Amino acid sequence: MNQYPNLFSPIKIGKTTVKNRIFMPPISTNLADKGYITDDLIRHYTARAKGGVGLIVTEVTTVEPVYTYLPGDMSICDDSYIPGWKKLADSVHQYGTKILPQLFHPAYMAFNIPGTPRFIAPSNVGSPYAKEAPRAVTVEELKVIIRQFGEAAGRVQKAGADGVEIHAAHAHGLLGGFLSPLYNKRTDEYGGDLDGRLRLTLEVIREVRKVCGDDFIIDVRISGDEYTDGGQNLNDAVYVAKQLEKAGADFLHVSGGTTIMRGSSIPAPGTPMGSHVKMAEEIKKHVSIPVATVGRITEPWIAEELIANGRADICMIGRANLCDSEFANKAERGEVESIRPCIGCLRCLNGIMFGNRVSCTVNPSLEKDNEDTIEEAEVKKNILVIGGGPAGMEAAFVARKRGHHVVLCEKEEKLGGLVSLAAVPIAKQDLTKVIKYMAGKLQKAGVEVRLNCTVTEEMLKTEFKDYEVIAGTGASPVVIRAFTEFKQWMTADDILAGKAFPGRKVVIIGGGAVGCETADYLAPLVNDLFPRNREIIILEMLPGVMLNETGPGRSLLVKRMMSKGVQMICSAKVERVEKDKIYYSWKGQEYCIDDADSLVFATGYRADPQLEETLKACGMNYHLVGDAAKLGNIKDAVACGYQVAKDL
Repeated sequence: MNQYPNLFSPIKIGKTTVKNRIFMPPISTNLADKGYITDDLIRHYTARAKGGVGLIVTEVTTVEPVYTYLPGDMSICDDSYIPGWKKLADSVHQYGTKILPQLFHPAYMAFNIPGTPRFIAPSNVGSPYAKEAPRAVTVEELKVIIRQFGEAAGRVQKAGADGVEIHAAHAHGLLGGFLSPLYNKRTDEYGGDLDGRLRLTLEVIREVRKVCGDDFIIDVRISGDEYTDGGQNLNDAVYVAKQLEKAGADFLHVSGGTTIMRGSSIPAPGTPMGSHVKMAEEIKKHVSIPVATVGRITEPWIAEELIANGRADICMIGRANLCDSEFANKAERGEVESIRPCIGCLRCLNGIMFGNRVSCTVNPSLEKDNEDTIEEAEVKKNILVIGGGPAGMEAAFVARKRGHHVVLCEKEEKLGGLVSLAAVPIAKQDLTKVIKYMAGKLQKAGVEVRLNCTVTEEMLKTEFKDYEVIAGTGASPVVIRAFTEFKQWMTADDILAGKAFPGRKVVIIGGGAVGCETADYLAPLVNDLFPRNREIIILEMLPGVMLNETGPGRSLLVKRMMSKGVQMICSAKVERVEKDKIYYSWKGQEYCIDDADSLVFATGYRADPQLEETLKACGMNYHLVGDAAKLGNIKDAVACGYQVAKDL
């Protein structure tokens, strides 16, 4: 029996029936080539169609040739793009999945490619990251743009796609900007009140309907609330939704926030699933067309609940379908434990602005060759994997899939390595799902796992003498020995592992991710000057904290620390430490903290060379993976383990 009957029930969108309520929202991939659809792009979307998704909304597809949103995004601005779209639509349709491009004009959010003319916008208000203010688009230009949207939709229809999504959300791009009072300061017929701001989107819908007829899906993406002073709110959105329905929209894709307010439109890891559902739920009460919700819907149960409880008609599930292309099929079969868990880290999009291809922390194989298609090795080997962190677990799994006999030895009592500690701080709980999933894969694949097992030189010379070794022994925290004179010192790892317990006033050396997450973990949940609250001070040498992180998770973490009263002293260098005193320099002056109870090291990690030296001494054929090879994050570790084992 299907445990998600609502999620896997069909739904009528206009005149089209979609097989289930799992839709995939737009996620940029950078897989297009100058706007043209590539074989990689077709493989990417086809894998999700094969995986059971009911309807796919592709990434941004530009309707005109002048402004580029991202270098690797798609276009449909002239007839030369139609053949690629036909190949994509035909490929997706073979699995009964519908497909819509997200039609978009980037306007003031365009990519600043050399030679691009001055950006246009509703008014001379642009992105805070732009180098100059945009110019206000003229009414005559808007007439051309409206026609371009219609022509683009007509090409999509000729290619055999099922409809289009019109992007008017997030105060983003031309239509989103016109809807938002944050960007639209016009006083003509396209500005002023809400009807004026909405006019452009309504005219685009009517043009698309005129060109494409009734048997063609028109979906409009809107923000139910921009979550910011001066922005569009839920009252506005309810009215907007009614007008969109009257204009001919077949369903509404209700998101929220803006792209500029970090973490508002794309929710950060650790935040509640179904982040925008309150907006969809209210809008659904006032329209008769289907309403989709979106935002960190990463597990089947929450999608089923949202639909069963009448809060939405459709769930847009993006990152989870990116992480596991078989998400829908596995959910329908009840194989929830085998769904690769999305942790919401957003590393999938971190490099998009720099031209990098889409990627995933937990799924190292978004390319043509992947875990599912990997072939057995011609020569079967005995493989010893030392270390049960993410790199070691991934390497052991892939090696076993290739037909090798694999033994994994982990010195601790459980698998996970440093990921077990990384899961301890606030909003990092999802990392426990990664360990559980990877451990389950090892068991299912038949990997022999030995816990509480330290591999000795004697074992290498005897039991494992004919084995090829993959060493993923991780790294250890750096401890600055000159500063260990302090009365109570410990590492951040000691705290997260429960091996040490700091006092009331804590100084943390290092304001990277580990130092900040540990500070957040230790700081009082309520900054109310309660006598037993801890006081936390971070001393960071660089001019800012967490400078290597850019996602919304960083923003929320920094804001939490600020609200809790964590002191972040940047451009500060610890000069010396005595038993009861910590001296640091800041802006050319020296300061002393003489009332701290504990000193915490969050000063990075260092791989231990001892195992490699032992492997060399024993004459073993070995490979280093994860932090043992090169210090990095979880994504780096998993990818390294995958690649090494794939090439054995």
